[in-house]
Amino acid sequence: MSATTPETSIPEQLAEIVDDFQALEEAERLELLLEFSQSLPDLPAEIADRPELMEQVVECQSPVFLSLDVDDSPEHLVSLFFKAPREAPTTRGFASVLYEGLNGLPAAQILAVPADVPDRLGLTRAITPLRMRGMSAMLGRIKRRLAEHEKLAQP
Repeated sequence: MSATTPETSIPEQLAEIVDDFQALEEAERLELLLEFSQSLPDLPAEIADRPELMEQVVECQSPVFLSLDVDDSPEHLVSLFFKAPREAPTTRGFASVLYEGLNGLPAAQILAVPADVPDRLGLTRAITPLRMRGMSAMLGRIKRRLAEHEKLAQP
Protein backbone atom coordinates (compact mmCIF):
# COMPACT_ATOMS: atom_id res chain seq x y z
CA MET A 1 0.00 0.00 0.00
CA SER A 2 1.43 3.40 -0.91
CA ALA A 3 1.78 6.11 1.69
CA THR A 4 -0.69 8.32 -0.20
CA THR A 5 -3.69 5.99 -0.09
CA PRO A 6 -6.57 7.06 2.12
CA GLU A 7 -6.37 3.77 4.01
CA THR A 8 -3.11 4.88 5.62
CA SER A 9 -5.03 7.40 7.75
CA ILE A 10 -7.29 4.71 9.19
CA PRO A 11 -5.81 3.36 12.43
CA GLU A 12 -5.01 -0.34 12.30
CA GLN A 13 -7.65 -1.41 14.82
CA LEU A 14 -10.38 0.49 12.91
CA ALA A 15 -9.09 -0.77 9.55
CA GLU A 16 -9.43 -4.34 10.82
CA ILE A 17 -13.07 -3.70 11.74
CA VAL A 18 -13.74 -2.20 8.29
CA ASP A 19 -12.07 -5.24 6.70
CA ASP A 20 -14.25 -7.56 8.82
CA PHE A 21 -17.39 -5.85 7.54
CA GLN A 22 -16.16 -5.80 3.94
CA ALA A 23 -15.40 -9.54 4.04
CA LEU A 24 -19.07 -10.34 4.68
CA GLU A 25 -22.14 -10.43 2.49
CA GLU A 26 -24.44 -7.45 2.96
CA ALA A 27 -26.98 -9.27 5.17
CA GLU A 28 -24.20 -10.60 7.39
CA ARG A 29 -22.82 -7.08 7.88
CA LEU A 30 -25.98 -6.07 9.70
CA GLU A 31 -25.61 -9.12 11.96
CA LEU A 32 -22.02 -8.09 12.72
CA LEU A 33 -23.20 -4.57 13.59
CA LEU A 34 -25.72 -6.09 16.01
CA GLU A 35 -22.92 -8.15 17.57
CA PHE A 36 -20.94 -4.95 18.08
CA SER A 37 -23.98 -3.42 19.82
CA GLN A 38 -23.72 -6.05 22.53
CA SER A 39 -20.07 -5.25 23.29
CA LEU A 40 -20.41 -1.50 23.97
CA PRO A 41 -19.15 -1.08 27.55
CA ASP A 42 -21.22 0.66 30.18
CA LEU A 43 -20.12 4.09 31.31
CA PRO A 44 -17.66 4.15 34.20
CA ALA A 45 -19.16 5.57 37.39
CA GLU A 46 -17.12 8.80 37.19
CA ILE A 47 -18.78 9.58 33.84
CA ALA A 48 -22.23 8.09 34.55
CA ASP A 49 -22.54 10.21 37.69
CA ARG A 50 -21.73 13.41 35.76
CA PRO A 51 -24.14 13.68 32.82
CA GLU A 52 -22.88 17.20 32.08
CA LEU A 53 -19.73 15.54 30.69
CA MET A 54 -21.80 13.84 28.00
CA GLU A 55 -22.72 15.47 24.69
CA GLN A 56 -25.83 14.32 22.86
CA VAL A 57 -25.41 13.42 19.22
CA VAL A 58 -28.69 14.98 18.10
CA GLU A 59 -28.29 13.72 14.53
CA CYS A 60 -28.90 10.17 15.77
CA GLN A 61 -32.47 8.86 15.77
CA SER A 62 -31.90 7.32 19.19
CA PRO A 63 -30.61 9.20 22.23
CA VAL A 64 -26.86 8.65 22.07
CA PHE A 65 -24.35 10.57 24.13
CA LEU A 66 -20.59 10.69 23.98
CA SER A 67 -17.72 12.00 26.02
CA LEU A 68 -14.00 11.79 25.68
CA ASP A 69 -10.94 12.28 27.80
CA VAL A 70 -7.49 13.17 26.52
CA ASP A 71 -4.56 12.28 28.76
CA ASP A 72 -1.52 14.44 29.42
CA SER A 73 0.96 12.20 27.60
CA PRO A 74 2.85 13.60 24.59
CA GLU A 75 0.62 11.43 22.35
CA HIS A 76 -2.59 12.81 23.89
CA LEU A 77 -4.19 9.37 24.17
CA VAL A 78 -7.98 9.45 23.91
CA SER A 79 -10.52 7.56 26.00
CA LEU A 80 -14.00 7.42 24.49
CA PHE A 81 -17.28 6.95 26.34
CA PHE A 82 -20.67 6.27 24.76
CA LYS A 83 -24.15 5.93 26.18
CA ALA A 84 -26.75 4.44 23.85
CA PRO A 85 -29.94 2.56 24.75
CA ARG A 86 -29.93 -1.22 24.40
CA GLU A 87 -33.21 -0.97 22.48
CA ALA A 88 -31.33 0.92 19.73
CA PRO A 89 -28.93 -1.79 18.52
CA THR A 90 -27.94 -0.03 15.30
CA THR A 91 -26.90 3.10 17.14
CA ARG A 92 -25.14 1.06 19.83
CA GLY A 93 -23.40 -0.94 17.11
CA PHE A 94 -22.07 2.21 15.44
CA ALA A 95 -20.92 3.57 18.80
CA SER A 96 -19.21 0.27 19.58
CA VAL A 97 -17.41 0.22 16.21
CA LEU A 98 -16.04 3.69 16.93
CA TYR A 99 -15.18 2.72 20.50
CA GLU A 100 -13.32 -0.43 19.50
CA GLY A 101 -11.71 1.25 16.51
CA LEU A 102 -10.56 4.49 18.13
CA ASN A 103 -10.44 4.19 21.92
CA GLY A 104 -6.95 4.52 23.37
CA LEU A 105 -5.39 6.01 20.25
CA PRO A 106 -3.45 9.28 19.98
CA ALA A 107 -5.60 12.32 19.20
CA ALA A 108 -3.66 13.04 15.98
CA GLN A 109 -4.45 9.58 14.66
CA ILE A 110 -8.17 9.99 15.34
CA LEU A 111 -8.19 13.45 13.77
CA ALA A 112 -6.75 11.92 10.58
CA VAL A 113 -9.56 9.36 10.21
CA PRO A 114 -11.43 10.00 6.95
CA ALA A 115 -15.02 11.15 7.33
CA ASP A 116 -16.24 8.37 5.02
CA VAL A 117 -15.28 5.51 7.37
CA PRO A 118 -18.95 4.80 8.23
CA ASP A 119 -19.66 4.30 4.50
CA ARG A 120 -16.72 1.90 4.22
CA LEU A 121 -18.53 -0.56 6.49
CA GLY A 122 -20.72 -1.43 3.52
CA LEU A 123 -24.02 -0.89 5.29
CA THR A 124 -25.44 1.89 3.12
CA ARG A 125 -28.04 -0.38 1.50
CA ALA A 126 -28.96 -2.18 4.75
CA ILE A 127 -29.25 0.90 6.98
CA THR A 128 -31.30 4.03 6.33
CA PRO A 129 -29.40 7.16 5.27
CA LEU A 130 -30.56 8.87 8.47
CA ARG A 131 -28.90 6.17 10.59
CA MET A 132 -25.73 6.37 8.48
CA ARG A 133 -25.65 10.13 9.11
CA GLY A 134 -25.88 9.36 12.82
CA MET A 135 -22.64 7.36 12.75
CA SER A 136 -20.97 10.04 10.66
CA ALA A 137 -22.14 12.60 13.22
CA MET A 138 -20.62 10.56 16.08
CA LEU A 139 -17.25 10.50 14.31
CA GLY A 140 -17.56 14.19 13.44
CA ARG A 141 -18.25 15.17 17.04
CA ILE A 142 -15.32 13.15 18.31
CA LYS A 143 -13.03 14.84 15.80
CA ARG A 144 -14.45 18.31 16.55
CA ARG A 145 -13.96 17.89 20.29
CA LEU A 146 -10.42 16.63 19.75
CA ALA A 147 -9.61 19.54 17.44
CA GLU A 148 -10.87 21.95 20.11
CA HIS A 149 -8.75 20.17 22.74
CA GLU A 150 -5.67 20.27 20.51
CA LYS A 151 -6.08 24.04 20.04
CA LEU A 152 -6.31 24.54 23.80
CA ALA A 153 -3.31 22.29 24.41
CA GLN A 154 -0.99 24.29 22.15
CA PRO A 155 1.29 26.80 23.89
